[in-house]
Amino acid sequence: MTIDADTEFLIREEVKRTGLSFKEVLNQSIRRALLQGSGGTRPRVKPIFKADFPAEFTKEGQSFNRLGDEWDDEETLRELAP
Repeated sequence: MTIDADTEFLIREEVKRTGLSFKEVLNQSIRRALLQGSGGTRPRVKPIFKADFPAEFTKEGQSFNRLGDEWDDEETLRELAP
């Protein structure tokens, strides 16, 4: 995506004014502009899966990154085993 110079200037000015990141200002601005044309209602996002979120990831300290690390560790141990 290419942002025109005048638009980038406006975004950077808003970044300075609000202290938000460039990404946050850009996303908020796009969202606000698109919602104005839709009567101000946010679209409802439909879940892709019908199953509940796995319980093991709702606990403190659990994440998909941690699961991935565990799988990598298991694979490394298998590769190092005689």
